[in-house]
Amino acid sequence: MAIELLMPALSPTMEEGTLAKWLVKEGDTISSGDVIAEIETDKATMEFEAVDEGVIGKILVAEGTEGVKVNAAIAILLEEGEDASAMDNMGAAPAPATAEAAPAEASKAEASAATPAPAAPVAASGERIFASPLARRIAAQKGLDLATMSGSGPKGRIVKADVENATAAPKAEAPKAAATSEAAPAKAAPTGPTADMVAKMYADRAYEEIKLDGMRKTIAARLTEAKQTIPHFYLRRDIKLDALLKFRAELNHQLTGKGVKLSVNDFIIKAVANALQEVPEANAVWAGDRVLQMKSSDVAVAVAIEGGLFTPVLRDSDMKSLSTLSKEMKDLAHRARDRKLAPHEYQGGSFAISNLGMFGIDNFDAIVNPPHAGILAVGAGVKKPVVGDDGELTVATVMSVTMSVDHRVIDGALGANLLKAIVDNLENPVAMLA
Repeated sequence: MAIELLMPALSPTMEEGTLAKWLVKEGDTISSGDVIAEIETDKATMEFEAVDEGVIGKILVAEGTEGVKVNAAIAILLEEGEDASAMDNMGAAPAPATAEAAPAEASKAEASAATPAPAAPVAASGERIFASPLARRIAAQKGLDLATMSGSGPKGRIVKADVENATAAPKAEAPKAAATSEAAPAKAAPTGPTADMVAKMYADRAYEEIKLDGMRKTIAARLTEAKQTIPHFYLRRDIKLDALLKFRAELNHQLTGKGVKLSVNDFIIKAVANALQEVPEANAVWAGDRVLQMKSSDVAVAVAIEGGLFTPVLRDSDMKSLSTLSKEMKDLAHRARDRKLAPHEYQGGSFAISNLGMFGIDNFDAIVNPPHAGILAVGAGVKKPVVGDDGELTVATVMSVTMSVDHRVIDGALGANLLKAIVDNLENPVAMLA
């Protein structure tokens, strides 16, 4: 039975993508695990692996096609022994019956159309269950509940072999929504001028219209949602960097032979990671109806790339040395700019860092990236007159930081304790490494 290959969801937030390149052509034989296409998501270009064996009967979506929806048919796979006739009426809606056609003939035409694979199943928790089209079809025929099965395919995908010998069991019914006396509130209408209204404003001015790519659309949607739904508050501190800069110079001199050069940003990552351990209640994320308090310090760091940004996550940062963090950050930043990060490398984390000091910015307020509880906006270190501990006026290198916090997770006093721990770590770098 011919089956449709569907546009995969390569990340939890992916709704559509660009079919960048086909690595197979019609007539090619493929096996499970073969890389058959390259898919551009809003974040990266990723490989699409086959989960079934067969022959590529027809390619439905040409390479370079943008905006291909997740679960849309992109190709038709023929099983062993099938020919092109198995593809009839697949990949396209059947033509409507003409007025002259007899009802019986129309019914016969509808019955002869190939049955598409069942829609991608969803677990009771709301998470999508990843299964091949053939596995879904067999499961539907045998009455199997895919939510109770584990997959042996790539990335845990349920494939044909997993369902062929499984024992039939009734599917668990999805819980019915409770009836309410009031209708659900309608979604708020979008605010602000429409695209046409804006275009009319500038009709007499010269401009170039720049099409939004997937990354820019995602950034716009997520940050708008974050600013509208997260109750932000802001905490600001100045940090004296002279002790850190001296200590950094000494360490870099000692590490010259190892090819390691530590940056101020490496120290900031370590300071935040340690602070999250010192104030563990703040090492948390918002999960809709609950808070998840994390055990390890997984710190996300914003990396600017052409047309947008990534926030790769340095996992277990509290357990790693400065040199390890430095090497890992350089690697993640390099691959982020090439859009070669895997989803697990830029998803997760409980707290983020956004450093614009290298661009000469003194201070700024960053937007919390959900589900994180906070983000540290880091400005440039500049020489300023300060009053020393002895009361004398002196000059110090001072860096201004602003911590944006999700008030649902972190209250004012807790946020102040976390920021104090970050400041103490940076102003006493030797103790931070003890």
